[in-house]
Amino acid sequence: MSSSPLNPLNSAGTTSELPEIDWRAPWFSAVAAPAQAALAGDDWRGALSSLAANAGLVSGQGRALRFVAQDELPAGVAYEAFIASTGGVPTRRNLHDFFNALIWLTFPGGKAALNARQSSAIAADGVQSTRGATRDAATLFDENAVVFACSDGALGAALRAFDWQTLFVARRADWGRACEVQPFGHALLEKLVTPYKSVTAHAWIVDVPQTYFEWPDARRREWLDAQIAPTLASACLTTRDFSPLPVLGIPGWWPANDDPAFYRDVAVFRSGRRERARAD
Repeated sequence: MSSSPLNPLNSAGTTSELPEIDWRAPWFSAVAAPAQAALAGDDWRGALSSLAANAGLVSGQGRALRFVAQDELPAGVAYEAFIASTGGVPTRRNLHDFFNALIWLTFPGGKAALNARQSSAIAADGVQSTRGATRDAATLFDENAVVFACSDGALGAALRAFDWQTLFVARRADWGRACEVQPFGHALLEKLVTPYKSVTAHAWIVDVPQTYFEWPDARRREWLDAQIAPTLASACLTTRDFSPLPVLGIPGWWPANDDPAFYRDVAVFRSGRRERARAD
């Protein structure tokens, strides 16, 4: 496949060190359009800020969202607290922060909920070297999560049980009509610029109605955003609430997984804690 390159120059003509990206990759389907629109000009940070303003996006404290230079973050002020109180998201001209901005545009409710939660914790406890279980889980969601939307509980159960043969082989035809994955973590998308077999996301399972799979993609993401935001805002979270998901195993995401032998690689498609415990 040919690649659509990121614009390597910013408005000052200096290198932004962003690599080429093939926006046709399925894991970029939600962010490809705003990404390419922003990269059509010289200032992608400003372009994404305009998209956020047009959509009425806000921070965790309801401040109008925009993407600002990293040096606007004052020394000694926590990143999440600054976003919440000012609406400015410090955004370096690198791939990690580019995808972070794109996820703000894609799941604004979820991102604002995480921002509110993190900034409130900082206000209450200060910036600590140890965040605690809930903040660790919130950070994991922000960086590496996918939302596993599922209308059939058996598929969610297969994911939780590390039952890759059921999830990816026996029930392969049900992908796209009874389950799907929507990427949320911006670090995950960064890794998928140069994909490798062992890239593993932390899947958050969301039950959806069967009619969900009849909706347009944008409506699906809007619905999911509304579902996950209250949980991310206030529910008790732990890292054990996630299920590991090797994303290149998702049907349609990687040509090699058309062969069932792809899933026999136990270094990637592991048996999981419960299976290993029984074996011991």
